[in-house]
Amino acid sequence: MTPSIHPYILTDTHTHIYYHAGAPQLDEQLQRCFDKNIQRLFLPNVDTESVPLVMDTVRAYPKNCFPMLGLHPCSVKENYKEELRQLERLLSEHTIYAIGEIGLDLYWDKSTLDFQREAFRVQVGWAKAMGLPIDIHCREAFDELFILLEELKDDKLFGVFHCFTGTLEQAKHAIGLGFALGIGGVVTFKKAGLDAVVKEIDLQHIVLETDAPYLAPAPYRGKENESSYLYYVAEKVADLHEMTVSEVAEITTENSKRIFRI
Repeated sequence: MTPSIHPYILTDTHTHIYYHAGAPQLDEQLQRCFDKNIQRLFLPNVDTESVPLVMDTVRAYPKNCFPMLGLHPCSVKENYKEELRQLERLLSEHTIYAIGEIGLDLYWDKSTLDFQREAFRVQVGWAKAMGLPIDIHCREAFDELFILLEELKDDKLFGVFHCFTGTLEQAKHAIGLGFALGIGGVVTFKKAGLDAVVKEIDLQHIVLETDAPYLAPAPYRGKENESSYLYYVAEKVADLHEMTVSEVAEITTENSKRIFRI
């Protein structure tokens, strides 16, 4: 199966499509991506066990799928130092394009905050040493995360606020720290308020994502998400900025090339 040639290319900067590695759904979902002009997909693992799934998917689609590597904050437990040791070893074995997804999550477990902070610091150190962007997960932890980022900021700190759902003020703070905003299906939710924020943000600061299989956009809200649904995110962003989907695709894909350097 080969992607068709299209007048524009959409980039999904954050998808867990690798959960279907080795299954027919992977090929089916990627073909639907290609049919919608979605030809670049960035894959963040979540822990050491998910790394082989990511790499198997990348080997199957080396021209379309690009790996990240990190320890998701929800996977930061008491054994996080051992997980980090294993991930650091894997960094030398694979070519990756970002450290992620990493960050803070106070929605599921506030008791691990200190572990999460330390794991974040360590992984930001990897990114800086390797000249890579970081891909940030932040859920109910903007205040705590911004304190950390202010502590760590320098000219080597950059990346994407994945699945950004904050306020306009928080958006501007993230951009000021050198980050793009990863905009996904939430922008299509009627009462989320993210559409009003995105409307005020210049597209040079935005990349598109699905976070598949989570957070499917309208009209598929509540169902399993997939990367081909990125088109509906692009369509919504185009509507908010009074542009064509082609223009949004061109700008946001160029942003992804600048950030991930591929």
